[in-house]
Amino acid sequence: MALVVGAHWQLAQYWPGALNLGVAPPARMAVELRQPMALKAPPTPPKSLAEAPRARRQLAAAPVPAAAASAVEPPKPLPELPALAELSPPPALPDPSEGEPGPEWPLSTRLRYSLVGHYRGAVHGDAEVEWLRQGRRYQVRLTVAVGPSLAPFITRRMLSEGELTPQGISPRRYDEETRVLVASPRRLQVLIDPLRIQFPNGRMEPTPPGVQDSASQFVQLTWLLLTGREPARAGHAIALPLALPRRLYAWRYDIVGLETLDTPLGPLPAWQLRPVVTDSRGTLQATVWLSPQLQYLPVRIRIVQDDETWVDLLLAEPPLQEAAPENAHPTERGNAP
Repeated sequence: MALVVGAHWQLAQYWPGALNLGVAPPARMAVELRQPMALKAPPTPPKSLAEAPRARRQLAAAPVPAAAASAVEPPKPLPELPALAELSPPPALPDPSEGEPGPEWPLSTRLRYSLVGHYRGAVHGDAEVEWLRQGRRYQVRLTVAVGPSLAPFITRRMLSEGELTPQGISPRRYDEETRVLVASPRRLQVLIDPLRIQFPNGRMEPTPPGVQDSASQFVQLTWLLLTGREPARAGHAIALPLALPRRLYAWRYDIVGLETLDTPLGPLPAWQLRPVVTDSRGTLQATVWLSPQLQYLPVRIRIVQDDETWVDLLLAEPPLQEAAPENAHPTERGNAP
């Protein structure tokens, strides 16, 4: 048993983390998820969404702006910014009652996955993703557990919280907690505002347009494809600057092609999006498969450090959603049974 726990403790080390207790993570949004999600063809985006401004398309297709591209180089100090101890908490998020976002956003949804992987031998577990929204506020909650479900050897919880905007997801904070069976939890936090990003070690970076965090990136990709702002087409590339726990990266997802995956819901076609990054030192790379029949939500996620260290998540059961409001827009109602 000691050898097993020791091996899984070492596995936790390749998942980047830092001791940074920070502010306690926010509570889960009070959203009930009871309605099984039906398989449907993706809804046709409203004309105003499909015809996104040309400048937005150019931003996504072009190389990441200089502010993000420079982030792959050694970081430079920003003396004009205040010290970590002088920083104020992130700006308050909008009240959920302050207006609804557009109908193109998926309803709140829970997806559960089975996990297989490899680290000095086979590993097994499970995972869960919750996409929650109230008004213009959102949360993405991702939990990955390695080992028996009642007493996993390692559990990692990731939380992204922020605002829904006309440009997509705008994360304000990212919280991460890693628990190993015989050790104290390790926590870290990334704070994002319109001007700067504060990393767990106190270092600052300017905030590039469209930046995402470790958890929000997958739902941002869902939204871009669901609305037609980015075409689901083999060979197309989507630029996505990422504020990961260590630093800012100039990231890109290449759409490899449409594959059919065997799932408990039957065969599902899904677009494979593969990450491409100039400097991947200290990062985990996640290839994701997004299914048009499930609103482009992730059916499979494969997280890789190297050929010998990886985990693979595959949808294990039908997703659950909140019920569509009675006055829902036809586009939004089409997202639910």
